Amino acid sequence: MRNLGGMMKKVQEMQSQIEKMQNEIANRHFSATSGGGAVSVTITGKGRVISVSITEDVVNPKDIETLEDLIQLAVNNAKDEADKVLTSEMSKLTGGLPLPPGMKLPF
Repeated sequence: MRNLGGMMKKVQEMQSQIEKMQNEIANRHFSATSGGGAVSVTITGKGRVISVSITEDVVNPKDIETLEDLIQLAVNNAKDEADKVLTSEMSKLTGGLPLPPGMKLPF
């Protein structure tokens, strides 16, 4: 029974570390660009867009689709970077063990 108690304590410690790490990443900012820097986006680790910057030369009223694509690409690239950091940090805490099937992160 002592082993079970010790194991439960370690699980609780790991859970606390995971929550702390998730909160830290949620508050970090991740930036990405597209179109050779024409569009720049910054998001939080939770995926909230904080800022969008667009250079004048990419704004063409006759070609809104290209601008929309550049914004979408920059947002997705920033989100991918946030996800990559979260996965890397999670791997450090879990010793490289993947999350069990069906267990999802809160963001």
